[in-house]
Amino acid sequence: MPPRETPDSPRRRIVEAAVELLEQGGAAAVSTRAVAAAAGVQPPAIYRHFGDKDGLLEAVAEYGYARFLESKRAQLDPAPEDPVAELRRGWDMVVEFGVSRPELFEVMNRASGRGADTAHRAGLDILHGRVRRLAAGGWLRVDEELAAQIIQATGRGAVIAWRSTPAERRDPALLGILRESMVAAVTRSEPTLSATESGPAPAARALRAALFDVSGEAVPLSDAEQRLLREWLDRLAADGSAPTG
Repeated sequence: MPPRETPDSPRRRIVEAAVELLEQGGAAAVSTRAVAAAAGVQPPAIYRHFGDKDGLLEAVAEYGYARFLESKRAQLDPAPEDPVAELRRGWDMVVEFGVSRPELFEVMNRASGRGADTAHRAGLDILHGRVRRLAAGGWLRVDEELAAQIIQATGRGAVIAWRSTPAERRDPALLGILRESMVAAVTRSEPTLSATESGPAPAARALRAALFDVSGEAVPLSDAEQRLLREWLDRLAADGSAPTG
């Protein structure tokens, strides 16, 4: 873990200077000499704190994730009245960040360092929480893991498509259409909690989410019974087929 930083610490100044240069001129602008000059330090300080330029870019990615998570957590509703609207807000937030800060977004998505990975996983936890609330309410059309992958893929794809399109040809309607396509792919138009309405899969997803993910209450079953129930619910949620054997 990096040392504890203050707003005016040399390490913090170096990272913030690198972020500013990155967003002004792309990754090529983040040279050790330019960053050192912008941060008011000598170039050896960068090597002392980060090892090399790759280490500095990993720190930039971690900084970006930290700022993004702050904004996500500030708007997080642990018990939303409308989980589908919450899904839209969360998707919009990711895409808006990627569209408004594309260089930082790209560095964050390329990062593989420990700090960035920890922050990335924290963001995924928020996403999976949204998906579980959809499942618990009977809204989910597909399995939770597939839903999370669709949400991630469409959000990242929207940013890439926007960035790769010349500015004069960009149409803001594209982002709304992609978002609604994502919503249609992962959610139902009406919540389904009964196995008789459209098969057992939606009911199994809702029960699994309520028992194992959302409520936080202990399930009144033994560990072996919980494993067996989870296995059955997983199979029902995936394809609606009843367990055999």
